[in-house]
Amino acid sequence: MIEVNIPIKSVSVANLRMHWAVKAKLAKAHRNAARLALMSVAPEAPELPLTVILTRLGPRTMDTDNLASSLKAVRDGVADWLGVDDGDVRLDWQYSQRKGDYSVEVEVI
Repeated sequence: MIEVNIPIKSVSVANLRMHWAVKAKLAKAHRNAARLALMSVAPEAPELPLTVILTRLGPRTMDTDNLASSLKAVRDGVADWLGVDDGDVRLDWQYSQRKGDYSVEVEVI
């Protein structure tokens, strides 16, 4: 099992009202943060199949579609670290959330 906490503020991209270039920069930063955090604890990615649990921490909870939207860039970063497409059938993506200071926890089982 691999666990990492990424100190980022994940927000629903569906509800952001900002210029597309600013959104793209934010997504790129979150994607990179996820990939680098996982590489720092596990330089070699484990073999598939895997379950990946993404947990968003924040002061308020989101509905499920906004939760998935807020974690899309992190999901892409995890897939980058694994060297596969995030739609690979050997990956089981699970989402959860709880109240706390902004961050994202990634568990790879």
